[in-house]
Amino acid sequence: MLGIVLGNILPDADNIAVAIATLTGKSTEGLHRTFTHSLFFVAAIILLGYIVAAITKRSTWSNLGVGLGIGVLMHILLDLLIWFNGVEILWPIPSWINFWSGVTPPEWWSKLMMPTEFLFFALLFLLFAKLARKQNTDTDYLRKLSIWTYIQLVLFVVFTVLVYTMQKGFMTPYGAIYLLSLGLAFAVTIRMRETIETTTM
Repeated sequence: MLGIVLGNILPDADNIAVAIATLTGKSTEGLHRTFTHSLFFVAAIILLGYIVAAITKRSTWSNLGVGLGIGVLMHILLDLLIWFNGVEILWPIPSWINFWSGVTPPEWWSKLMMPTEFLFFALLFLLFAKLARKQNTDTDYLRKLSIWTYIQLVLFVVFTVLVYTMQKGFMTPYGAIYLLSLGLAFAVTIRMRETIETTTM
């Protein structure tokens, strides 16, 4: 289960490559929803898990690899269903799939989707807190988790206002804060692994 949750977050780490390309003045073409959103990436993660498990003789690594693969697949499917952009599902083979090709979403919706990322991080943290209280796990972390949750909610409100009011320059602060929040989501998920793993029992 830990792998599944982390795998749902992992594909958007490709935004790090987008940020580096942006800062260095390189093209960002083909960096988002490509290499980390590919079925070959899923297969590589699962294979790596089995290899590490064989070397260390610990099956938990193969379980983690399978969980990560499932999580990445779930992320790819969600991107295909709820975002209005394609996914290069067989990267590096040209293979863009877009269920919404020919559909142009309203501008207000396209803008709202960006700050909504922070709302979903907050909802994920709230779910962790609820499960932890129910199972009496990771209770020593709940206070800090509530702080991270409130921060994500504040970021959602702030960037929702900014995305509709800033004429230019929105993507720079948004991108920087988004990457920090993505890293936070990874760290929080790993910190809450007892709660996540207990949920499956």
